[in-house]
Amino acid sequence: MARYPRNVIRAFYALLLLVAGLFLVAASAQAQEAKFVGSASCAQCHKAEHKDWLNSHHAVAMQVASDKTVLGRFDGATFEKDGVKSTFFKKDGKFRVRTDGPDGKLADFDIAYTFGVAPLQQYLIALPNGRLQALGIAWDARPAAEGGQRWFHLYPDRKLGPGDPLHWTGIDQNWNYQCAWCHSTNLQKNHDSATGGFHTTWSEISVGCEACHGPASNHLEWAKAPGGKYAATPGRGFALSLDERNKAAWTINAAGQPVRSSPRATAKEIEVCAGCHARRQQFAADPAEVGKLFDAFRPSTLAPGLYYPDGQQRDEVYNYASFLQSKMHAAGVTCSDCHNPHSGKLKFAGNAVCSQCHSPAHYEQTAHHHHAPDSKGAQCVACHMPTTTYMGVHARQDHSMRIPRPDRTVAFGSPNACNKCHADKSADWAAAAVKAWFPQPNPGAQSFAEAFDLADRNAPGGREALMRIAEDGAQSPIARASAFERLARTPSPEAVELATRALAGDDPNIVASAISVLSGADVATKSKVLPPLLRGKTRLVRMEAARALAGEPERGFGPEDRAAFDKALAEYVSGQLFNAERPESHANLGSLYLERGQRDAARAAYEKAIAIDPTFTPAAVALAELTRRAGDEAGAQAILQKAQAANPKSGEVAHALGLSYIRQKRLPDALGKLREAAGLEPNEPRFAYVYAIALHDTGQPEAAIDVLKGALARQPYDRNSLSALASYEVEAKDFSAALAHVETLAKLEPENADIQRYLAALRKMSQ
Repeated sequence: MARYPRNVIRAFYALLLLVAGLFLVAASAQAQEAKFVGSASCAQCHKAEHKDWLNSHHAVAMQVASDKTVLGRFDGATFEKDGVKSTFFKKDGKFRVRTDGPDGKLADFDIAYTFGVAPLQQYLIALPNGRLQALGIAWDARPAAEGGQRWFHLYPDRKLGPGDPLHWTGIDQNWNYQCAWCHSTNLQKNHDSATGGFHTTWSEISVGCEACHGPASNHLEWAKAPGGKYAATPGRGFALSLDERNKAAWTINAAGQPVRSSPRATAKEIEVCAGCHARRQQFAADPAEVGKLFDAFRPSTLAPGLYYPDGQQRDEVYNYASFLQSKMHAAGVTCSDCHNPHSGKLKFAGNAVCSQCHSPAHYEQTAHHHHAPDSKGAQCVACHMPTTTYMGVHARQDHSMRIPRPDRTVAFGSPNACNKCHADKSADWAAAAVKAWFPQPNPGAQSFAEAFDLADRNAPGGREALMRIAEDGAQSPIARASAFERLARTPSPEAVELATRALAGDDPNIVASAISVLSGADVATKSKVLPPLLRGKTRLVRMEAARALAGEPERGFGPEDRAAFDKALAEYVSGQLFNAERPESHANLGSLYLERGQRDAARAAYEKAIAIDPTFTPAAVALAELTRRAGDEAGAQAILQKAQAANPKSGEVAHALGLSYIRQKRLPDALGKLREAAGLEPNEPRFAYVYAIALHDTGQPEAAIDVLKGALARQPYDRNSLSALASYEVEAKDFSAALAHVETLAKLEPENADIQRYLAALRKMSQ
């Protein structure tokens, strides 16, 4: 494998950083006019708001470790996990922990900062090169009566050692990248790509006023001279004015339904909150961009793994995308309708926060909630905002504010509020109860659920169902965006046409997801429909369009489109380099460079990703493939073997290594690795499919059939496995079995004429 001197690679990345830096300087020139001044400066005029903030979790999101701030027991208390005994103690006035360090040996580490206060508190430890790492053992701050006042591990079911990304010394527990932005104000990572270190700074250690409102120096100038140059600006010196609720009120109409006095015209408040209260990627930290969500962040959609098919929270997704699916959001509700934005607390206790808009005479009645008055089941949130516990002890409420649907638990396994409380009962029992209470039930806002379930299982009708959701203007924009994102996995001409029409919309979530569909279209289509988006209003859309056009489509640009493309692609590159401490960013750049024919740059990017995290297998597999294409199969094998040593549980690496052995005609070794890949990741049908093909081609057709049957038992609608199994069953003259599998294929692809002809032939043979 060709290697490049470290100084060459550093020079290459230094050039990229210089280009990105020049771009960011130009983009942020206006924002630099305003300076951060600290929350104390705001208290002079906003005493009530400042008092609320002082009692908020925001104000104590991060603190210097001291007797006043540390909640955990540092009195010699111990915690043992996986053979490692950690001891918490104080020495020389400092809080310390004795635990396994980066080398696996026990050592003493100083606690530099506390992180959070309730229901748990984490602790940050300084490691060399400016890194702060979050200790995996946290303090349960709940009262002892609730099971708290104890040390516990955030990953109780995983054995973690040094080198594992989730070990407290690992890349995934790095505060500078993972946590810092949402716990401090004006956080600047200041990552040094050459050394891998950080010089991270903040203007305020916790989440202060300016974290939401932006730098306040111009506003202070206005306060001192109200008739001055900022008098006529909407924000009176602020770049962003959070004024959506000004002169807005909610009333209850004669039908008992809430009505906003005027429609909500913008989403500024929600998007400011979403910068932290959303599952998202960040690609900028400049205040001018951060104040506009889609100029600094890429929010996640309702993706499989993150959400259940019906949109309920699954992984740690926070609140933004959940709330966007709700009827509340559609009606114009904002975060501060329910929450005091300065204290973070609910504006009213219990059901009173809901009865601001929902008539108690209708909803706080047994006829509605079917539970005893004043019981837990009579609380609105118990049924409409069920909780999921994250970080071991933190029960977070689902902000999609849905109608309980235990029938969907029966249909496709999503959770429901009823069985959260009645855990001793079945979902069938809960569904029957709801049906008895409401013979003609309101289905709720999440009418996309069945379509997403079909699509996530690759079941017949899934693609068509997704297209209905994607084009339905009555659906929430986040549901439509999520449908487009799923359609991008298997784009069809119909999906491309639908995505093309969606590009004219003004919702960045929808447009960005539609671009993901079009990225799989032919060059002519992309070249025709995507260039206007290079001049889009949001950076996210511009970047996505540039990335989709990179490579062959860009070669046909005229001067104007070329200039717009170069600018948008520079935004994309700088967005990746914003997270230059992460392997994913360099792997993304490697893919970009490869698509543009810049093989040396791609190789350097992949090597950088592996150097940052040897366990990051996508970069190793991509680098091995690049090496193979250059004619160096032995070099590709060496890369994969090294990657497997770093990550022995990766099915992807074992699979790639098996393919390398096949190309080298080392069939016994190949079969072993392909079998290993299928065993490591049994829910990835591609691995079982390739293993079965290899078995068949080496004279083991019966074993191949068994492997494919096992794969289909787990993933019954995998097209490759169905096709291969039917073919092998025909060879074995088991026509009835083959017929059943081809019938399934015909349901999956009813428009496929070849499958229909195959089906007709099999029906004759099986008679």
